[in-house]
Amino acid sequence: MNQVTVRGRRFIKSIGEKEIEERVSELATSLNRDLEGEDVLFLGILNGSFIFLADLYREIDLESDISFLKLSSYEGLTSTGKIKELIGFDEMVEGRTVVVVEDIIDTGRTLNKIIEDLKKKGAGRVVIVTLLYKPEAYHGAHRIDYAGFEIPNDFVIGYGLDYDGLARNLRSIYRLAEE
Repeated sequence: MNQVTVRGRRFIKSIGEKEIEERVSELATSLNRDLEGEDVLFLGILNGSFIFLADLYREIDLESDISFLKLSSYEGLTSTGKIKELIGFDEMVEGRTVVVVEDIIDTGRTLNKIIEDLKKKGAGRVVIVTLLYKPEAYHGAHRIDYAGFEIPNDFVIGYGLDYDGLARNLRSIYRLAEE
């Protein structure tokens, strides 16, 4: 499908399923190499990262744990600017390498909050992995360690990303068409 319609809005394919699969495999290879021998916890940020993290984690050869954190800052097509913690995590992170796995990083507000909280809990090292990164929108204070794809500041859906809860199941990434 080169385009889809969700809630009356048209989206156009921007990154295909095969490209995503290849890039996820490359990211896993890099993480396996770079984090070898470390005490690693993968921390998926729900809901958007669940498909990306599942595919990525199946290719991880490291001895590691996995956990999830649910935050929200979007309503519809726009960010509210406020971060709500909906489900927290209670894993021990003290001295560990925590790999924060995001579906998309745009402004960096959510990421800043997560890293601040992890540092307060004593994380030894925080590594940031994201499928999609919007450098034009990013104003965060932290370096993105691993980015699958850099994209423009478009609204996107698919492969875990949603529009009002819909379209997470699409195998490709689609951007909102200009109307």
